[in-house]
Amino acid sequence: MGLREDFKNTRQRRSLLAAASVAAIAVLMQVGGTEARDALAWDRSSLAAGEVWRLVTGHFAHLGWSHLWLNLAGLALVTWITGGAYGVMRWAVVAMATVVVIDIGFWYFYPELDWYVGLSGLLHGLLVAGLLPGVRERDREALILAFLLVGKLAWEQIVGPLPGSESSAGGAVIVDAHLYGALGGLLGALVPWRSVRPEASI
Repeated sequence: MGLREDFKNTRQRRSLLAAASVAAIAVLMQVGGTEARDALAWDRSSLAAGEVWRLVTGHFAHLGWSHLWLNLAGLALVTWITGGAYGVMRWAVVAMATVVVIDIGFWYFYPELDWYVGLSGLLHGLLVAGLLPGVRERDREALILAFLLVGKLAWEQIVGPLPGSESSAGGAVIVDAHLYGALGGLLGALVPWRSVRPEASI
């Protein structure tokens, strides 16, 4: 099934609505300005003090408008490419698994990280999960995208953030969020799910 045809199917439309909801939440948080961001960011000391909502809200808050628009563009692209892979409930499982794995990774394996905001880790999880059905079917486009994504993650772990990514985001890029997000998305996609049979989206 080609990209344009797949874009019209029911799953894709529902995924677009879900992505629009995520975008709306992120925009509303950004409208709150610096004060809202600081109250919602993933912050180690605040989490230790019991502000557990930050485990979720930190992934939707952003450094500024440029950071937000960059991530929303990524969200739109991921949804367009892979949105038809699953139903909304499966995507919800993937998103939850991704957020949980990122939070665990930050807390236990990245103790020097004190503060984090942004959707990029979650986006990597969604992309990995969305590509998985196509990779299983040996779809050429999915295999190429998966190869490029693995290369990107490897570059970030060995060399650091991609050139220009920090200036575009307006701050430091936490590349481990991308790695943990990818692992979380893979985990969410592999959780047994009898009622939903994924379809290759590309």
